[in-house]
Amino acid sequence: MSLNIVVLAKQVPDTRNVGKDAMKEDGTINRAALPAIFNPEDLNALEQALQLKEQNPGSTITILTMGPPRAAEIIREAMYRGADTGIVLTDRAFAGADTLATSYALSVAIRHIGKYDIIIGGRQAIDGDTAQVGPQVAEKLGLPQVTYAEEVKVADGKATIKRRLEHGVETVECPLPLVVTVNGSATPCRPRNARLVQKYKYAVTPSEKATLPEEKSKLVDARPYLNLYEWSATEVNAEPEQIGLAGSPTKVKGIVNVVFQAKESKTLEGKDDTAIEELIKDLIANHTIG
Repeated sequence: MSLNIVVLAKQVPDTRNVGKDAMKEDGTINRAALPAIFNPEDLNALEQALQLKEQNPGSTITILTMGPPRAAEIIREAMYRGADTGIVLTDRAFAGADTLATSYALSVAIRHIGKYDIIIGGRQAIDGDTAQVGPQVAEKLGLPQVTYAEEVKVADGKATIKRRLEHGVETVECPLPLVVTVNGSATPCRPRNARLVQKYKYAVTPSEKATLPEEKSKLVDARPYLNLYEWSATEVNAEPEQIGLAGSPTKVKGIVNVVFQAKESKTLEGKDDTAIEELIKDLIANHTIG
């Protein structure tokens, strides 16, 4: 059977090097101060979608992302690997969204897409590490959900999913449509395909197309598959009070880049329970843990 697959992907700031300018005064991330990358676990999710497409001829993969116009970069990255098209949810009204507002925006966009059999995303994004958006999208769409997936297969209108849990592996079955979130321990995403890079390197959103030279703009017009989509809050019929900062009850108080130096290390003296208890007390006292 052919599948309509939606992959939830996010362009995230590279949090490996967080500087003093990483946070704005309103408690949101200053994305302009950090290099942007494809969220790692979303790449694992993309690979699962690509495998499903290969196993089910005629299937299509649509990348759905929310962010500024530059987020179209990850749609092209996905298309270079085998995705078919993509949508950027971009609107100033979406800015500052927490997981609740983000999942609401994604859910109304998915309803706007209309046709979907399986929605796949990474377990969590490295800029928040909450693992909340996928399950919240499922709840808002009224769909079953399977988390911590390592392998997804579909046959006869149901998905068979291998889950990697803390104490072992579990295999479950679930009817379509459903939402799946994928672990970073799943199969890594395949590299770019040179032929697809050549085919899609000029794929652009409407706002990007407006900046192209006339010659390249005509090329995009002549090849419909190069046209990506941009949807605003109005286009997906989002309620203003449920998106952006207005729809975000979570507020971030601070972002700190923690780097431990060798001089800050502490040697455990002895191996008995008393030595361990004393070390834990010290770590709590200096706020390293607790």
